Formats: sequence, C-alpha cells, structure tokens
Amino acid sequence: MLQTKTLTLSRCCPDDRADFIGLELDPEVMLFLNGGHAIDHERSEPATSFLMPRGTEPYVWTARRRANGAFVGWFCLWPESETLAELGYRLRRTDWGQGLASEGASALVGWGFQNGGYDRIVATTMAVNHASRRVMEKIGMSYARTVYVDFPDPVPGSEHGEVWYELTRSGWNGA
Repeated sequence: MLQTKTLTLSRCCPDDRADFIGLELDPEVMLFLNGGHAIDHERSEPATSFLMPRGTEPYVWTARRRANGAFVGWFCLWPESETLAELGYRLRRTDWGQGLASEGASALVGWGFQNGGYDRIVATTMAVNHASRRVMEKIGMSYARTVYVDFPDPVPGSEHGEVWYELTRSGWNGA
C-alpha cells in the first residue's frame, strides 16, 4: 500500500471491478482512448489496445481518497522488461484538475524506482491530450518522441501522433 497526502494506492482486487467499469462508461474519461465511446463489458468484450482492468491485474493499483475511501481511479506500472515499466492511469472525471493524477503517478513512479527495480519508466498519450502530458511533465518525465500509428478506427486527434515520455532512475528527483 502507498499513501500520499490525499490518496491511498493499493493493489487492485476483484472488489474494484465495478469502479473500474464505471470509469469506462464515462465518455469523457474514454475520449483519448477510443474517441469517447463508453464501454460496457457486461454486454460485449470489444478488442482494445489499452488496459481495461477488472481487479485481477497484478500491476494495477486502485486509488481511493484517504479521507473517506472514495474511489478516484487507478494507476499501473506495466513491466515491459525487468528494468522498464510503462506508467498508466485513469481517473474519474469528478477528480480531474485537483492534482490527484500527478500525486498518484509520482507515488507509483517512486515505488517503481525504489521497490520495483526499474531503471526507466515510460508513459504515452495522444499528442493532443494536454492534461495527461502535463501530469507526465509535473512528475519529472521528459518528452522522448512522437510516433504516428495508422489506426483502423482513428480517434479524432490521433493524426497528431502518440507522444512518449520517460524518466530514468538517475533523473528521478527522489533518488
């Protein structure tokens, strides 16, 4: 378990499933993932290229408010190799703009460098997702590159590419 000023991050569990699915039902939360189409996995299981946790994923952490236990969202450090992980996060729209994404992401990155054994952590988002890019920059990540992918069902703004950010253990301010 990780605690920040505002959040408690704990490894996800099956009891988190309804909260995770609730995030995917919000078109604004899904805007930069699939164009804002709410996903209802109770009815169908579409093939997706992004993480959709259900409470059994070993690398996903559930974020709740320390004050009242209210669900905020989730964070993950997905291992790409023994020394490289990819940071991901998704928060409820009502919790946007409060610094919680940066707070939770920073805590998990710190855990990744201190306990996870990672030497480098990366994160990606659509180039037009300025809020997510700000989170990455606030936690010390640096822009690395933009890649252009030809999606079969492109999301508005995807023509501007996916940006990659990264942070190394030696560049981390908690080192």
